[in-house]
Amino acid sequence: MSLAKIEFAVNMTCQKCVNTVRESLLDLNGIENLDISLERGTVVVETNLPFTLIQEKIEKSGKKAVLKGYGENSYSAVSMLGGNSGYSVSNNIKGVIRFVQTVEGCIIDGTVDGLEPGQHGIHIHECGDISKGCESVGEHFNPYNSIHGGPEDDISKKHIGDLGNIEADNNGRALFRKINQFLTVSDIIGRSVVITDKPDNLGKGNDKQSKIDGNSGKRLACGIIARSSSLFQNTKKICACDGLTIWDEREGIHSNQKELTKYTETTSL
Repeated sequence: MSLAKIEFAVNMTCQKCVNTVRESLLDLNGIENLDISLERGTVVVETNLPFTLIQEKIEKSGKKAVLKGYGENSYSAVSMLGGNSGYSVSNNIKGVIRFVQTVEGCIIDGTVDGLEPGQHGIHIHECGDISKGCESVGEHFNPYNSIHGGPEDDISKKHIGDLGNIEADNNGRALFRKINQFLTVSDIIGRSVVITDKPDNLGKGNDKQSKIDGNSGKRLACGIIARSSSLFQNTKKICACDGLTIWDEREGIHSNQKELTKYTETTSL
C-alpha cells in the first residue's frame, strides 16, 4: 500500500519526551521512517497505516498529539462528519476522513465512530451543501454519467464517487485506509463524503436501485470536503501549558478518539 508522510504536533518539552514518543511507536508495524524534532515539536512518520492509529499510539505515551500535515508536496483535503462541522443522524456518529494525492492515486484515510457493527457504504457526493443535512449533498459524484459500481470497476461502470464499503468493529469504529486510482483531490474539494447505514452491493444487484446507489440505504453522516495542510504548511503549534492549539477541538470521536480539527482551520491553509 502506498506510503505517505504524516506530521503531528506533539507536546514535548525535553529529550526524555522525545524518547518516550519514539518508544511508543517502535512496536507499530507499518512505519518506514520516523523523524522526531524537539525544536519544532513535531513527529513525522512515513507509513501505510491510518493516521488515527499512530495518533492514538503517541497519546498512550501521555503526550498530546494533533495532526498538522498529511502528504509531502501533495494536495490534501479533509472532511469532518458529525460534530460542529458536519452532519449525522445521531450525535454518536462522528469521524474524520482525509484525502491525499500521491503518484499512485488518492489515499482515503479515515476513522468513523458510532456506527452499527458491519459494513457501511462510503461515497463522494456532488454538492458541498449540508444545509438540509445529508439530503442536500446531491447524488454520487458522477462526471461521466456512468452506472453505479464498485471502486475496482472500469471507469465506464462506476461513479467516480463510488468508494465501496468501510467496516465497523464491535465497538462501532471503522478505521480504514484505501487508495483510489481514479479520484483526485482537486476534483472533490467543495463536495461531500457520505456514510450510509447499509453495505453497498457495488452495483451487483438485479434491481434498478443497485445501479443507482448499490442499495446502500439511508445517509447516516456527511461532511464537506475542504482543503487541508500538507507537511510543514501548518505553522500553528501546541501550547506547552495545556497541550492544545488554537485550532484544536476535543469533541471526542467516540470515547477514545479525541481529535476533531475545526473546519475553519482546514479552509484557511
